[in-house]
Amino acid sequence: MRLDKFLATCAGSTRSELKKQLKKGMVLVNGAVETHPERQIDPQQDCVVLAGKPVCWQPFVALMLNKPAGVVTATEDRRQKTVMDGIDHPRRKELFPVGRLDIDTEGLLLLMNDGALAHRMLSPRHHVDKTYYAKVLGTVDAQDVEAFAKGIDIGEKVQTLPAKLEIQSVKEVEQPFSETDSDQESPAEHAVISEIYLTICEGKFHQVKRMFEARGKKVVYLKRVKMAGIALDDTLAPGQWRELTNEEMERLQKLC
Repeated sequence: MRLDKFLATCAGSTRSELKKQLKKGMVLVNGAVETHPERQIDPQQDCVVLAGKPVCWQPFVALMLNKPAGVVTATEDRRQKTVMDGIDHPRRKELFPVGRLDIDTEGLLLLMNDGALAHRMLSPRHHVDKTYYAKVLGTVDAQDVEAFAKGIDIGEKVQTLPAKLEIQSVKEVEQPFSETDSDQESPAEHAVISEIYLTICEGKFHQVKRMFEARGKKVVYLKRVKMAGIALDDTLAPGQWRELTNEEMERLQKLC
């Protein structure tokens, strides 16, 4: 790999910045000053230092994004804004979303460059848990909890796998959510809204919404808060992202 590409990828150096850094002798390769951007290096064998700090090659890159409503889960789209549009990571071009969230769904979305790991995480055989917070129009009760625990018929050949439904609150409200809440459509005044957490281990099309529809209720707000044991960082505003911590990376790699 060329030295300039390596530094652009791993250190985020722009071409103009790198030109100045090389000219000033700020780049060392295996202890020797290097001034040629075209120098070929082995990212896993050669030791590169920039401005006194080692620059390490990480084969596996993974980010956590707090997906906002109104953007599509895709790497590119000619008509709509995508989850990748707000990612300015130096290795952005390598990244892709792990699974998808509907355009009106918010919350945790993992982005990574490991296709094999992403495939294992999404495979039904591995039963990777995903937890959602939702506001549901209607009264969610103990009968729903029991039904979800057995699996729900959503009109496919087989019903869903058992899911864990936890009721947080059930209350009558005049205006169920503010205009800043993502979805979509506001129920009539004086409606009953149930706030719940639902953990599933599948990823069927519109699964959470369809499960509640099968019980005669409607999801009016949906946010993923956890996946594969990794919780959404509550310091991230919608649209913000961060790299996974070493602990989170290890958890993913051990998962499957």
